[in-house]
Amino acid sequence: MNHKLLRPLHSIPYFGWLLLFVIAPILLIVYYSFFDLSGNFTLGNYVNFFTSTYFKLTLSSFWYAFLITFFSLLISYPTAYFLTKTKHKQLWLLLIIIPSWINLLLKTYAFIGLLGLYGPINAFLELTGLEKQQLLFTNFSFVFVSVYIFIPFMILPIFNALDKLNPALIDAARDLGATQWTTFTKVIFPLTMNGVKSGIQVVFIPALSLFMITRLIAGNKVITLGTAIEQQFLVTQNWGMGSTIAVFLILFMFIIMLLTSQKEGAKRNEKN
Repeated sequence: MNHKLLRPLHSIPYFGWLLLFVIAPILLIVYYSFFDLSGNFTLGNYVNFFTSTYFKLTLSSFWYAFLITFFSLLISYPTAYFLTKTKHKQLWLLLIIIPSWINLLLKTYAFIGLLGLYGPINAFLELTGLEKQQLLFTNFSFVFVSVYIFIPFMILPIFNALDKLNPALIDAARDLGATQWTTFTKVIFPLTMNGVKSGIQVVFIPALSLFMITRLIAGNKVITLGTAIEQQFLVTQNWGMGSTIAVFLILFMFIIMLLTSQKEGAKRNEKN
């Protein structure tokens, strides 16, 4: 049988999965966004989203997602760089990635124990003569725990980009008299930008919709689009408003993916 005739058949499972688990849920969310609590068709949900409350909520979500992504990148890039210089770099990378295999809920509860009033951190403060501090339910604890959780996902693409970097380019820059800072800013960082963009995608997009960590670590101090969706669906039972927020969240994620997408021309230049 001709292989060209089999190619459309091979793609059926992929397109079937895409239709059932990606397109259909999105269409269902869009459908529910046009109904109010009484089940009547309305555009009021979209009008309400542009009120000051949801506008502030959106800005807050983007701000915390930016902070989480920024600190993750700030820690991950030098870590990935030094990993590529170590002798057993794959082993060290594996040790960093292993914590990401642990269930997110378990890691969150572990931090509740560490940061709690009777946790080891406050016990250490008491030993040093300081008073106990309420470390939980603060903006700092939320960002700190989120950064810890997302760091492995930021390190991996940056590590791969740095590991594939041609060392001859760095040697050439140094031979031409470039300083270490110039070599980094003009050679290393631009050539690893695709890894940075991939890391930003896998951190910023999930950080924009966090809800479990915000509830358990930050309490009611941090409200994001993810927590707003959870509240609309599970507390107020307003599926229409919850779906409307989810529609805008999907749009924001799509825009972020477009902004951080890798250009084909850049990929060809790397190969050359």
